[in-house]
Amino acid sequence: MTKGTGVSGTRCLVDVRADGRYGWRLVAQNGRVVARSGQRFADHAACRAAFAALCAGHAGMGGGVQHTAGGNGWVWLLRDAEGRTAALSGRAYERHSTCRSSYERFRSLLAAEAAQWASTALW
Repeated sequence: MTKGTGVSGTRCLVDVRADGRYGWRLVAQNGRVVARSGQRFADHAACRAAFAALCAGHAGMGGGVQHTAGGNGWVWLLRDAEGRTAALSGRAYERHSTCRSSYERFRSLLAAEAAQWASTALW
């Protein structure tokens, strides 16, 4: 399911994986994935609730930039109060500075549009 969100034209898509679990993707107007869920969910409602929790609680979430699992690039992430990954960068970055800029833009986008996303996205 998709729903247009905010003034930026960013939209949220919910995907069903081959294993039947759900995850969300935040997609920019140009089609690039801005962020994705850090977890997979058993059903659409749980995925929707996790995205709403991100929108509502993003200001209190910690995060930052770290190496990819393979150590040959950089990703950013946000963690919820329990330490679970709530959101990840849409891709890995070659340079730390580029990844950091993407992280900061995502945090700004959340601050500007999260309230509208929570009320319109995925419903």
